[in-house]
Amino acid sequence: MSGLTDPVSGVAGVGESRARVLRSIGIESVADLLEYYPRDYVDLSELKTIASLSVGAVNVIRGFLAAEPENISFKSKRAASRPLVMTKARLRDQTGECELIWFNQPFLKKNFAASGLAQEYVFTGRVTHSFGRLQMESPAYEKFGAKELLSSGRIVPVYTLPKSLPQKTFRSIIHAALKGNGGEMWPEHVPGRVLSRHGLCGKGFAVSNIHFPESDEKFRTARRRLVFEELFFMQASLFLLKESVSEEAGEAFADLDAAPFLSSLPFALTRAQSKALGEILADLRSGSRMNRLIQGDVGSGKTALAMAACYAAAINGYQSAVMAPTEVLANQHMESFTKAFAPFGFRTALLTGSMKKSARDVSLGEIKSGGAKIIIGTHALIQQGVAFDRLALIITDEQHRFGVNQRLGLTEKGGLAAKPHALVMTATPIPRTLGLILYGDMDVSVIDELPPGRIPVETYGVDSSYRARIHNFIKKEVSSGRQAIVICPSIEDAEIDEEDGARQRRETASVIKYAGELKALLGGITVEYLHGRMKPAEKEAVMDSFKKNFTSVVVSTTVIEVGVHVENASLIVVENAERFGLSQLHQLRGRVGRGSAKSYCVLITDVKNEQTASRIKAMASTTDGFRLSELDLEQRGAGDFFGVRQHGLPAFKIANLYRDLDVLCLAQEAAQEIVSAKHLLDGAERAAFEQKSNAFCGDRPVRTVL
Repeated sequence: MSGLTDPVSGVAGVGESRARVLRSIGIESVADLLEYYPRDYVDLSELKTIASLSVGAVNVIRGFLAAEPENISFKSKRAASRPLVMTKARLRDQTGECELIWFNQPFLKKNFAASGLAQEYVFTGRVTHSFGRLQMESPAYEKFGAKELLSSGRIVPVYTLPKSLPQKTFRSIIHAALKGNGGEMWPEHVPGRVLSRHGLCGKGFAVSNIHFPESDEKFRTARRRLVFEELFFMQASLFLLKESVSEEAGEAFADLDAAPFLSSLPFALTRAQSKALGEILADLRSGSRMNRLIQGDVGSGKTALAMAACYAAAINGYQSAVMAPTEVLANQHMESFTKAFAPFGFRTALLTGSMKKSARDVSLGEIKSGGAKIIIGTHALIQQGVAFDRLALIITDEQHRFGVNQRLGLTEKGGLAAKPHALVMTATPIPRTLGLILYGDMDVSVIDELPPGRIPVETYGVDSSYRARIHNFIKKEVSSGRQAIVICPSIEDAEIDEEDGARQRRETASVIKYAGELKALLGGITVEYLHGRMKPAEKEAVMDSFKKNFTSVVVSTTVIEVGVHVENASLIVVENAERFGLSQLHQLRGRVGRGSAKSYCVLITDVKNEQTASRIKAMASTTDGFRLSELDLEQRGAGDFFGVRQHGLPAFKIANLYRDLDVLCLAQEAAQEIVSAKHLLDGAERAAFEQKSNAFCGDRPVRTVL
């Protein structure tokens, strides 16, 4: 008998070699194995007679192999480059006969002979009609037994597995673990009052019926229990984290008069910006540590609020650090922040990985001495040797691009008794359902309006037959003094699954080739390229040339996607638009339309399927990033939502944030109630609840506060 905490190697059918394969997908213990839930199911519960088989479809047949010895035979047939060994058998029932055929599995003859022709089997496979007879090619098979069918004759689970681990083998391992567990009770972490209020079944019943459902009803009961539990503890971990952060002290800013800074801006804040700034200043005044997200669409004015917060810190004698995900964006921030703060005598410093030692040493000195009040940088800010004087505010731009340890590292460098306030900015519109998950531990300010006078970007979807017209349109825009961006490359389907390094090399080659071809076609127009494998100094040189309008067209990978601000760019062309989700297309579109000129986005795709057509239609019909994000989540699911795993989203074992929204809302309400009243739980229940909540995503729940 195996306990839940026992190593998986103790399960019947798992030797050391197979245990290594299981460990490679995160399965170490029996509990890990049993909580490795199916990704899909195939209903193979309908057993057919041979006379009722559906040609061209997967069928399930129950019967005996034909009695004649010659009907289980070896035949060798040489293919183009290697011998192809075929094993054939003939299956009969009272209604007819069907040939079974397997390739390169000669051991099957011995297996069938050892079992004897009196053994009844269940075969599952696709049926064809060849040479005047019915044939089932490479069928899965099992000996017939009332409770032993794992791969046919029932609703069959399908798992996400490495190629070296067949589905049938994994099902047998799961089945062995369920049997070998001997009915050991699963520890219950969900408080009893929650279980009873929401009518949830026991964990053991749920686990058994999620792998091998006895009926549709029991499957639904099992899945609801497991989804609820997962979402409940995810939400509880966020609420507990928010509770702990709210109890942390933060520097209380005495002077919060931002009027001098705001009057220096060349524009007035929108209503939404003013409301968000009021919330930020209230946090800074409170004496509790701020942990706030500014969520706003592309071009909504988040950077102005970040500057105002830095101004508040500076007039109170504190330092602010602004961490950007790329050197291109860090340099852009450095330019705009320096210009904004020069009139007030506040110095800015830049710190990036590619800086020369002499420049780096100067910046480090200004940061340590307190001479620089606003520090702009990349992940270089968290490296050893960086010491701040009085760091009271950390602003993270596009925070999902930083890992937990990177964000946490900066909080330890403050030089003050209290940890720095945290302000996070994102231009990725997050649907409410994902917002509950990603930012449930933060206070959120939403900038839901654009500055007045902003002209919406006109968006068109076309196929490659329009490319000549697009080239002429680029020439027209450039002749009018405008600039264009082309997002490349085209990557063949066969290359998509290559490792990141190989894929980047292909992207690089494709961008360089495309830029050369475009330069020849545009005749005399300055074209440069930009890709992720370029050195930071090379990227900065290209972007600087583009900003100053020395370069008319930049051909780029999506490295240009985040935050790049060039007011004169009026046209963006996206090749192979079908390869991007709605949220990423919207981010790319946000690289243009930042000035006063009419701007355009052209999406090129030759793919003619319903999903692509729907995506292009949505992009053409709205510029509302929040609406597009909801559609993106609906179309692609949370796992693919703009690379959402990079945002800090935990890897859910079973929950689907779009499909399970109703359960998420119930789980969130229940988690909030229990966190608020956890003192009412008895000792064992409270310990189990807090243990599971705090362990949901490792030592620190879901996403540590910056």
